[in-house]
Amino acid sequence: MTMTSAFIRTLRSYLYRTSLALPLAGLLPITAQAADANQLITLINDYRQSAETCNGHRVSPVSPLAPDDRLAQVKAVSGEQFQAALQKSGYLAATAQAIGLSGSSNPTQVMDTIRQHYCGTLLNPAFAEIGVSYTGTTWLIVLARPLLSKDLGDWQQAGQVILREVNAARAAPRSCGNQAFTAAPPLTWNATLAQTALGHSRDMANQNYFSHAGRDGSQVSDRATREGYQWSRIGENIAAGQGTAHKAVAGWLSSPGHCANIMNPHFTEMGAAYHVNEKSDAAIYWTQVFGTPQ
Repeated sequence: MTMTSAFIRTLRSYLYRTSLALPLAGLLPITAQAADANQLITLINDYRQSAETCNGHRVSPVSPLAPDDRLAQVKAVSGEQFQAALQKSGYLAATAQAIGLSGSSNPTQVMDTIRQHYCGTLLNPAFAEIGVSYTGTTWLIVLARPLLSKDLGDWQQAGQVILREVNAARAAPRSCGNQAFTAAPPLTWNATLAQTALGHSRDMANQNYFSHAGRDGSQVSDRATREGYQWSRIGENIAAGQGTAHKAVAGWLSSPGHCANIMNPHFTEMGAAYHVNEKSDAAIYWTQVFGTPQ
C-alpha cells in the first residue's frame, strides 16, 4: 500500500506533566483491532532495543514499554484535550506524550512512519508504558511514565510478584515476536541472583543510566560470579520507569528479546529487584537475572 500525504500531514504530538488523581475508568472491550495494536507495541519495543541511530546520532537500547489499557482509552492529541482525556482515564502520569496519525491500517507501515518522524519520542527513556488505539486508518499512540505506586512493597516482595507472573507466563505456549515457545517449567527463586539483580538496579538508579553493562564494565555474568553464583547459563532483563512489578513483567513480555528470556526452558532459577532514585531520569529501575547452576 502506498502511503498517503495525509498520513504525514496529520502527525502531531504534545508533551505535558500531570499529578492529578481520578478514579479508574472502565477498560475498552477486546476487539479484532487489539491484535494490530499489540503488534505495533511489539514493533515499538523491538525498535527500542535494536535502534542504532536517531536523527543522525547514535543511540543505546532503552527499556521496553508496558501496555496499559487506560492509555489506550485516550482519544485526543491536542494539548488541553489530551490532558483532560488522560486525567479522565485515571492514569496518574509523571510525563506523557501522544502521537496521532492517519493513512494506513497496517501496523508495519505505521511503525515505518513514526520511526522516520518520531524516533526521538519512541526512544525516549523517560517513557515506560504505552497505549495504542485506532479506528479505520487513524491511530493514537500514547507514551507515558506513571507516578510511582505508594504500595509498591519492598524489593523482595516485588521480586516475588515477578516470579509468580513469570511462572504464569511460562505455563502456557507463547510467541515472542516471530519466535514460538512451548510451555516451560516454573523457575525457582534464588537469593544470590536476587542480590545480583538488586546491585545492578541500584547502580543504574544511582548513576542514572540504563544498560546491561555496568558502569564498571561488568556484564551480568561478571556480577553473578562476583556474588558467588556458579552458573552454567545466565541471562538478564532490565526495565526502567514502570511503577509496579506487574508492569515491568508486562513490558518484558511485550518485547521479543525479553520475552524470549522469560520463556527460555533452559533457565531454572531467577532473582529480581528494583531500586528507586527519584532524581534519576526514570525514577525506578528493574533487573531480573536468570540462571542455571553448574
